[in-house]
Amino acid sequence: MDSPALDLAQDPRLDGETLQQWVFRRLRRSVMAGRFPPGKAVTIRGLADALGVSSMPVREALRRLVAERALVLLDNRRVRVPEMTARRFEELMAARTLLECEAAARALAGANDAFIARLDALNAESDAAVEAGDTEAMIETNLAFHAALYGGRADNVLLPLIESVWLQIGPFMRMALADLETHYPVDRHAQALTALRARDEPALRRAIEADIRDGIGHLLAQLG
Repeated sequence: MDSPALDLAQDPRLDGETLQQWVFRRLRRSVMAGRFPPGKAVTIRGLADALGVSSMPVREALRRLVAERALVLLDNRRVRVPEMTARRFEELMAARTLLECEAAARALAGANDAFIARLDALNAESDAAVEAGDTEAMIETNLAFHAALYGGRADNVLLPLIESVWLQIGPFMRMALADLETHYPVDRHAQALTALRARDEPALRRAIEADIRDGIGHLLAQLG
């Protein structure tokens, strides 16, 4: 018997996008946004039904996600999020910190008024999501803010590496948001924006490091 269907990310198919590309992008985004709960196994057929496609593009997308260590393939045509240990989580946090602080610092060169205005707008959307208690919007707007900050250049090298880490941490984001007010009392995005305007690289690095630490660091105790 199939487990209940997942609430997959609602990403419409883009012009010129193949079915295989769309399925992969939508499943990848769903993992990154925490829509695959830890410990919950889902079938290939169930995912295909949820997407309204055959099993073939789903199977190919899952193969790629397994290769990215976002999912593990079980022996009964099911997939699930890999088990998380405190040690692995700490390493993923360290990878996030190293990569994202460097990506933010490199973004300073292109941080013109339009760039900062876009980040301001995304941060306002994030604040509104927090105020409304909308978990889905909180996750999506947080991802959008960070992606916009790090991915300003078309030839960006660091953002794909960062996204590979987000894929492995994403399923645990809902746990991280369960007690947001306690663990995230300071708006680190606002601090990052202030640092960007001042062209203050050390302050920007500190803001991003604190954002990661405050946002998910408390999960280490639960995984220990």
